[in-house]
Amino acid sequence: MLEIIYAFGHPDVTVVVVDATCLERNLNLVYQIMELTSNVIVCVNLLDEAKKKGIFVDLKKLSLLLGVPVVGTIARKKKTLKNLLSSIHDMATGKLKATPRLAKYSDNIEKAIDLLHDDIDKLLSDKDKYINRWLALKLIDNDTKILASLQKNLSKPLLNDEIKEKLSSEVSPLISDISNFRNQLVSNIIGKCETVNKTVCILRNKNYNLRDRKIDKILTSKKYGIPIMLLFLGIIFWITIVGANYPSQVLSKLFEFIQEKLYLLFDYFNSPDWLKGILIDGVYQTLSWVIAVMLPPMAIFFPMFTFLEDLGYLPRVAFNLDRCFKRCCTSGKQALTMCMGFGCNSAGIVGCRIIDSPRERLIAILTNNFVPCNGRFPFLITMATIFIGSFFAPSISSFVATVFVLLLILLGIWLTLIVSKLLSKTILKGIPSSFILELPPYRRPQVGKILVRSLLDRTLFVLGRAVAVAAPTGLVIWLFANVNIGGISILSHLAQFLEPFARLMGFDGYILLGFILGFPANEIVLPIILMSYMATGTLVNLEDTFAIGKILIQNGWTLLTGINAMIFSLLHFPCSTALITIKKETKSWKWTLLAFAIPTVCGIVICMFTNLIYNLIF
Repeated sequence: MLEIIYAFGHPDVTVVVVDATCLERNLNLVYQIMELTSNVIVCVNLLDEAKKKGIFVDLKKLSLLLGVPVVGTIARKKKTLKNLLSSIHDMATGKLKATPRLAKYSDNIEKAIDLLHDDIDKLLSDKDKYINRWLALKLIDNDTKILASLQKNLSKPLLNDEIKEKLSSEVSPLISDISNFRNQLVSNIIGKCETVNKTVCILRNKNYNLRDRKIDKILTSKKYGIPIMLLFLGIIFWITIVGANYPSQVLSKLFEFIQEKLYLLFDYFNSPDWLKGILIDGVYQTLSWVIAVMLPPMAIFFPMFTFLEDLGYLPRVAFNLDRCFKRCCTSGKQALTMCMGFGCNSAGIVGCRIIDSPRERLIAILTNNFVPCNGRFPFLITMATIFIGSFFAPSISSFVATVFVLLLILLGIWLTLIVSKLLSKTILKGIPSSFILELPPYRRPQVGKILVRSLLDRTLFVLGRAVAVAAPTGLVIWLFANVNIGGISILSHLAQFLEPFARLMGFDGYILLGFILGFPANEIVLPIILMSYMATGTLVNLEDTFAIGKILIQNGWTLLTGINAMIFSLLHFPCSTALITIKKETKSWKWTLLAFAIPTVCGIVICMFTNLIYNLIF
């Protein structure tokens, strides 16, 4: 636990960064940290934002009240960070000392702390004696997990006979109700924060957050909050879809040009055909397809997602969906990780770390795949354009196709809630943890920061994982398509084997095989299906939606086939990258296999149901 690491880690310096625009709420953390270590420096950041809002913070007075150095900064301006760096250096070298003025609790709690002081002091080394007060609070709280972790850092038994006796005979009468004890701790600290804030903060404009409140009345209202959220989601998808088309085509043409040069290079060295097939038609073509399809949407989606995050809108999304997830006995923070899944499910799974409860974190991880990642969007959009948009006039066909894709996304969100509810009532039973969400002020997004975070930290990281998995997959797919047994390729043999089961789901064996072989990367599902139908032996890269539709219809695709293929694309097992991420996050094969099975079973059942209804009607 982080607080135990701080308590026994003896940090040379701990810098607590607080927001000058909402100092009162941030001081809560300062007082908690000061109970763990005396080497604290408080950094009051965003002084420029505070000035705009008419807030003046008296840093000297704040330092006197806290008993620790206080430094004001504006993170965007490097000059303001020099004082902070200087203070850190002075404290680390012993030139600067701090004498924290800790929060005082009610009389009964202070008396209980004093009763345990001498007995706890005997357990601690000279370096650890500072945490005597904090350790007393943990003993009174009697949290067995924390006490067990604390014991690992102590050479003597924490709950010895003397301490047990005092806890039962002298402390218990003072602290009769543990839940009330915890509430008193919180209320005392909050009261102290309020007093300090009133002393050091001067509000020249009492209505400084009036604009934010007016905006929040609309964006977080019961009536408009969710519709506006869906509107933003639709706009982001539309921009991603439209904007990714051109760079995808450019990348495809670039990779085709390189592929031609690679053929010439291999011919120059008289390389055998099988080697060219494996390395160029197999590995290279698979990699180029994944990059051409994945990179442009992620390069558009992630910056837009990060833009909303930097603006301060994403916490409002969590606020709007908090009620829905609470009814499912899960955390409202799951709304944020679900949104991240639209860019990449692996990123959404890693994002589940923000959920404190292990139970709720597991639920969020297991259900993240119900929202489609950018790798599935090209398939969904292409199928919706061919089999839904074609029924309408060209002027509105794209709009209708986009609406249908949005309906599929809403189906995924609905299933996220339903499955979360089922998990919380069965194998992951529990009460939803409290979720205190602080809505940050709206801020002007920092373009440079957005580009670095979204492109380097997210886009290239996820793309790198996908490429690493797609390379060997290209080799396997080429072998399946080009190695014949009894005059028929392994690919066709596998498709024939899957045909009976696929028919129950409303499509053929080649479609189901395409999803199975597309396990490493969802982007290659459609190329595998087209390759199987055209018997080319290599992945097919067709940019013309009309040409793709013609091939599919000639091979028996109907409206039902298109709809069920879209449903199964939305609801099937996570890609290999996502499953690897799940294994790393959960450290369990059990939960990894369950994450594989849950969406797959849902997809199979729904496809069988739609197939049955379609056959009964038609």
